[in-house]
Parts: sequence; C-alpha cells; structure tokens
Amino acid sequence: MTSRLITALAASAAIALVPSLATAQRQPPPNPEQRIERLERQVQQMQRQVFPKGRPADTAGFSDDPAATQSSFITLSQRLDALERQVTDLVRQSEENANRLRTVESGMGQLKADQDQRISALEQRMSEAVSVAPAPPPERPGAATIVPSVQKPAAPKTAAPPKTAETAAAVSEASNDAAASDPGEDAYSQGFHQWEAGQYDQAISTLKAFTAAYPKHRRISYANNLIGRAQLDKGDARTAAATLLANYRSNPGGERAPDSLYYLGQALMKLGQPGQACKAYGELDAVYGAKVRPDLKKLETDAKAQAQCS
Repeated sequence: MTSRLITALAASAAIALVPSLATAQRQPPPNPEQRIERLERQVQQMQRQVFPKGRPADTAGFSDDPAATQSSFITLSQRLDALERQVTDLVRQSEENANRLRTVESGMGQLKADQDQRISALEQRMSEAVSVAPAPPPERPGAATIVPSVQKPAAPKTAAPPKTAETAAAVSEASNDAAASDPGEDAYSQGFHQWEAGQYDQAISTLKAFTAAYPKHRRISYANNLIGRAQLDKGDARTAAATLLANYRSNPGGERAPDSLYYLGQALMKLGQPGQACKAYGELDAVYGAKVRPDLKKLETDAKAQAQCS
C-alpha cells in the first residue's frame, strides 16, 4: 500500500515538472539590454550595502584623475622650494636697493646743504667787503664836476680775455653817457676800462666803490656783473660764482641779470660742476626766454653744448 502511494506521488510530480521544463525551454535567452539592467540592479544593491547612509557620487568613490605618484610630488615640492628662494632673493634685493637709494638721497641732500652754506658764507663775506669799501669823497655843492680822464694803460703781457658784443655795447653806452657829466657813470666807466685792460684787482676795487657810493644807479646791475666777470677772469671762480649768483638773486630785473646767469654757468664749469652749470643755463632760459640778447643766446648755446646739457 505504501509503495503504491509513493509511486503515485512520483508520477504526479513528474507530470507537474514536464510543463515547467517545457516552458523554460521555450523562453528565449536575455538580450544585452536586459543583462545590463540586471547588472545595474546588482551594482545598486551592492552600493546600498557598502554605502548604507546614502547613495555615493556618480563615480562610486573613484576619481577620474589619476593619483599623484611619488616622483611628481617630489618634483612639485622642488619647484615650490625654488619659487620660495626666488621670492626671498627678490625681497632681499628690493630692500638693498631701497637702502642704497636712501643713502644716495641723503648724500645729495647733504651736498646741496653744504653748497648752499658755502655760497651763503661767500655772499656774506662779499657783503661785508662791500660795506667796508672806502666811499669817494662827497662833492662840494656848487663845485664844478671834474670828469677824471681815464687813460687806457698798456695791455699786460698776458692775453686779454675775448670781448663779446655785450662788452662792445657797454663801451658804447659808457662813451655816449660820458658827456652827461654823471660822476656815477664816470666811476663805472673807470672800472670797466680797468677790467678791459686786464687790471682785474683795480677794476674790482673801483666797481665795489661805485656800488657802495651809488647803490641806486642804473649801472648797479652792470657793475656787479662786471665784478663777477673780473673775479672769473683772474681765476677766482668760486668767488665769482657767489658774486654772479648774488647779482641775479638781488636784482633779477637788472639789465645784466641774464649775463650773470650765463657767467655763473661758466664759473661752475671752472669748478668742475657741469651739472650745476646746466641748471644755471636752464634758469636763464626759463626766466628770460626770448628776452635774451642774440649774442648772449649764441654764447649760451655753445656753453650748453660744452657742458653736454640734455
């Protein structure tokens, strides 16, 4: 009885499996899309297990960029060290240049202060010398004016300095005004002729006496300029520079103030200061411009070329 029951159950199971096997044999194999979808579901299931707190990025934890190698890291570190050294060198050079610039500026300021102090001292000494110069005796009222005859002495052995058109103009003016019996004019003419003859010390004394006796005379600018030129001609360039500068500063509207600037540049050239001479010529152009006489302008042009003024 039992054996029959087992046989019947086995037959029933066989009959039930036959249709399912036939159905399985009839189903076609999955296509590529189905296989991809199945793989995606499997990957998502795996991601949920690995990242339970949330879905990871699209890269699933991997980077698109390749990882840095040890050699590339060492190369990058070396380049950074080289850049830091270069920046340090640049900062050091900048500080050294700034220190040098401060030193140069300090030296230039000290040099300018020394020059100003020396020129001021020379101007003070010249003022003191003028103040103690003997004045000519006062004229008696009603007395006839005696015009001293000025004889031009023989020229000295040394060659007389070349005379410019400004000298010729001064000679002409002195000759034309001599007939006016102006004692101040006569005194200036005497100093001029002494300078023209190369008697520079006598000319300086005569012209200083003239400026002390006739401080308001129209020839004051001429006389002070000629004093500076006489000092320059006798080789005392430093004193000449102080005298010419004082004549320009004290009376910039004087008729010979432009000449004083030009001869100031000449004195500075004698002192070996072409840069300062160029400043004097620049002042002449800036202050007087087109008012400079043609003959003086020609002399200035040649002097600027000699000093190599820019």
